[in-house]
Amino acid sequence: MSRHPAADKGWLAYYRELAGAWVRRNSHPDDAADAMQDTALRLLENGVGMVDDPRAYFARSTRNGVVDRLRHRAVLGALPLHDLGEDEHPAVEGPEAEVYSGQLLRELKAALGELPPACRQVYVHRRLEGWTHAEIARALGISRAMVEKHMTRALRHLSERLQHHE
Repeated sequence: MSRHPAADKGWLAYYRELAGAWVRRNSHPDDAADAMQDTALRLLENGVGMVDDPRAYFARSTRNGVVDRLRHRAVLGALPLHDLGEDEHPAVEGPEAEVYSGQLLRELKAALGELPPACRQVYVHRRLEGWTHAEIARALGISRAMVEKHMTRALRHLSERLQHHE
């Protein structure tokens, strides 16, 4: 197996070069810096083994970390109603409020019913039952990244279907 000529220097030789590029190129520079540090820590703890191109490996690992952080940011972007302050809750009173609430609930149930079963299950466990992503992943036998993907898909779908209620 042939190794890259700079492989003897190790991946650390590329840290500064890649750090500057990732932080400049990313819309969330803190995420890029955090992803690079996570990757560096993981490489320091585990080593790179028989990696042919440490620079490419380091760059790809960091890119994956940035993508994971952006996905996580998208999932966290939706704030549950129970997390709002008392004065931030939508307040509608009177008979039309009951009609509106009933209609919204029916549409929410219909929109949830349109989701694939696994996606719906992840949404229900997270938003209605308050489970963590790790708990959901364990219970369903899927990765945390898949839990985030399902949540993102569910939130996007529900937002599209219920946007006229905002």
